[in-house]
Amino acid sequence: MVYPNVDPQPNLPALESEVLAFWEGDRTFVNSVEQRPLDDEFVFYDGPPFANGLPHYGHLLTGFVKDSIPRYRTMRGQRVERRFGWDCHGLPAEVQTEKELGISGHPEIIEYGIAGFNEACRSSVLRYTSEWERYVTRQARWVDFDNDYKTLDLPYMESVMWAFKTLWDKGLVYEGFRVLAYCWRCETPLSNTETRMDDVYRDRQDPALTVAFALDNGDRILAWTTTPWTLPSNLALAVGPDIEYAVMEQDGQRYLLADARLGSYERELVGATRVGTVLGSELAGRRYTPLFPFLADTPNAFQILAAEFVSTEDGTGVVHLAPGFGEDDQNVCNSVGIPTICPMDSQGRYTAEIVPWVGEHVFEANPKVIRHLKDAGVVIRHDSYQHSYPHCWRCAEPLVYRAISSWFVRVTEFRDRMVELNQQIRWVPEHVKEGSFGKWIANARDWSISRNRFWGSPIPVWKSDNPDYPRLDVYGSIEQLEADFGVRVADL
Repeated sequence: MVYPNVDPQPNLPALESEVLAFWEGDRTFVNSVEQRPLDDEFVFYDGPPFANGLPHYGHLLTGFVKDSIPRYRTMRGQRVERRFGWDCHGLPAEVQTEKELGISGHPEIIEYGIAGFNEACRSSVLRYTSEWERYVTRQARWVDFDNDYKTLDLPYMESVMWAFKTLWDKGLVYEGFRVLAYCWRCETPLSNTETRMDDVYRDRQDPALTVAFALDNGDRILAWTTTPWTLPSNLALAVGPDIEYAVMEQDGQRYLLADARLGSYERELVGATRVGTVLGSELAGRRYTPLFPFLADTPNAFQILAAEFVSTEDGTGVVHLAPGFGEDDQNVCNSVGIPTICPMDSQGRYTAEIVPWVGEHVFEANPKVIRHLKDAGVVIRHDSYQHSYPHCWRCAEPLVYRAISSWFVRVTEFRDRMVELNQQIRWVPEHVKEGSFGKWIANARDWSISRNRFWGSPIPVWKSDNPDYPRLDVYGSIEQLEADFGVRVADL
């Protein structure tokens, strides 16, 4: 056998193009699917990319990995259909459309018109599909572009409705609250991605307040906060279960704060004598008098709770909890039956619960809240605090954290089953099984699946806004919608 002549300097891109041309002419990929039996299918789930931007190296790298699994299964004789998909909804599409329209944030979108805004999103989301097809094909990845799916297609959105209704029927979906970074000027919550963008965190000076809460035995426990405007919404206090708290007596009055923080309060506690030490776990369950009367009837509220997130790095080692304005606050309060109450409207103003300052922006109300507490004699220290604080990337205003109505999947209901099934999976590398992924499953919380966006699949729930006629309907198909409302549904 004569060894073939080999070009010592081959044109590798040209050779690759020849291979691609052969595959196309031979219908190699199509045949590799059609020649496999329908009853031996391997389903490969591939998260679809956004098509309103060009692919980057990360897409290409993971594309090679994603291509290897279906090819391997195909060589094992299984049928592997690989419909390519396009994620057309959500934040990236909205942000791009806002830039193109020269608008920004919730109020400006409302003023522009939701229908017009969504149509602009629709026209921009598939702008780069041809470039994507060229890139993916050129990297020798086998996928089906001819029968692709798009998340904006009515059949796809109807499948989301079906999935939601199925979970609802099983009791695995409920409405609750999720605390998110929120821009009161743009009137919109921000995703985790948005709060991690460049230049979002900026130095800011806020008032720092140390206040004394009166315990059920007359002692006073000191808590520190850089958001005095949240104090009217206080519903609990948190201590570290393993933190030692010093009991200091001054002029017949006893004060409690973390032992590790005594040095920071020497001026305020001048002349005080230490008369005891108590662990945070021993303080848990103690009751105290609320600073304000606004939420005094809240069930299970105004007690001390043990929480692992409490530290002694700053403050007093005691954290004031307002579950409507902090994720940790909400989680620990909800765990003992304290509800999430958020007396703030969409523009960052106090609502009717906070009687003296209803309608005032919370930042502007800070001095009035502080003045009220000083007049009540509970302010131990008032100073300023310079810190890095998140701002809105659109308008540059400081954000707040606010409880937003959200729909959740009750993951905790089947979490143990997921942990059990994870044992049947062969992980590569193996340490992921009991490591990052296994720990994530074991500690999984209920999953917030709704987003406060304009361009996306709607949550298929209709709620009556008339308290005299409460009603909630969940729909799982277009047919059910048309039957109830008597109109033809052409789009969602």
